[in-house]
Amino acid sequence: MKKKIIKPSILPGFMELLPRNQQIFNDIVSKITKVYEDNGCLAIDTPIIEKSEVLLAKSGGETEKQVYSFQKGKNNLALRFDLTVPFARYVAQYYDDLVFPFKRYQIGKVYRGERNQRGRYREFYQCDIDVIGKGKLSINNDAWVISLASKAFKAIGLTSYKFQISNRKILKGVFSELEIENINEVMILIDKYDKIGKEAFISELENFIGSKKSEYINKILDINGSNSEILEELFKLNIENEDFTEGLDELKNVNLLLGILGVEDDEFQINLKIIRGLDYYTGTVFETTLVGNEGYGSICSGGRYDNLAEKYTDNILPGVGISIGLTRLFFVLNEIGFIENYSIGNKMDYLILPIGDTLEYCGQVLNKLQEKGYKASIYFEDDSLKKKMSYANKLDVSNVILIGEEEVERNEIKIKNMSRGETRSIKYELV
Repeated sequence: MKKKIIKPSILPGFMELLPRNQQIFNDIVSKITKVYEDNGCLAIDTPIIEKSEVLLAKSGGETEKQVYSFQKGKNNLALRFDLTVPFARYVAQYYDDLVFPFKRYQIGKVYRGERNQRGRYREFYQCDIDVIGKGKLSINNDAWVISLASKAFKAIGLTSYKFQISNRKILKGVFSELEIENINEVMILIDKYDKIGKEAFISELENFIGSKKSEYINKILDINGSNSEILEELFKLNIENEDFTEGLDELKNVNLLLGILGVEDDEFQINLKIIRGLDYYTGTVFETTLVGNEGYGSICSGGRYDNLAEKYTDNILPGVGISIGLTRLFFVLNEIGFIENYSIGNKMDYLILPIGDTLEYCGQVLNKLQEKGYKASIYFEDDSLKKKMSYANKLDVSNVILIGEEEVERNEIKIKNMSRGETRSIKYELV
């Protein structure tokens, strides 16, 4: 009977990489991690699976629709859809063991049952920074997490990106002044502004709140200019609503501190259309696009969540976080040619090629190289020298070490530099 062969495949919305690209992905992760750790963030790792009641305690609407949930025995379980909600649970659970303000980073996979489309994944890595306070948390932290994302982008060689920054309290205050009741619906609509276009937005907004109120809101959303000019125009509105004034003051402080923390003026822009779709943001919100490639959407986002942990504890735990969507970022960088030109600094230094019965000596050389901190390996297969050299070329090995019986007798190694084609022999002790 003919053997049935199952065609190898993966589900739509999941990413797998070939070794070179995986190496680049890991290098990007490593550089971002170093930035976070160098700036005082502590690593944590929460479970991929959480109790549904924990994960969905403060969600609803669009968020809940995207969650992968299942039952195991009597337990209702769900795959985490981001790293922030598990972090809130984590802080509430280990409250007495943590030092506040608690600054953490986490890199891990999350899952969302989104509609399958190019560049959007159902399983993807997030790379998060969060700061959570005990009872209070300075607005300065909102600028600080953005500044760390800026440092992370620079560390991997990105230069053309822009943080789009807003504060949800500003529009909340405007809606309150206009006595708009269906605030959430209007917020969701503004969040879709760039996707549906200005004309469709105006039409839908008028249907919600009428033409007069719609005209006023559009006037605010259309304010442009430099960051300082936008802030000035917003102050000129003279809206005395508490949410509005508080949000505007916070946005002004974030704008000022970003410069102090080394984020250049051309790296960020105030944009009141930024709302963030997740349900838990309360103040500062931000998204990030690659300049010239805005059509790919946001590669990094986050914001302030003053009430996220309220379902898990009576303690007041305000926080702010930012998340780099690593899988999406990698996809975009690959699309625009960035990955093709990405330089990896951790390729193999030496590949040892045994010729004849020299394996014991090769092992000694390998141990010596690794003791000195070099990346090295031995080619064990009984192939021709031509095939061995071809293998080294394909792996982009820096140097090949040829060890035959002659080298063993002389207590030497023969080193060939693969880029220059030069060959030299040196004493084993000098390796």
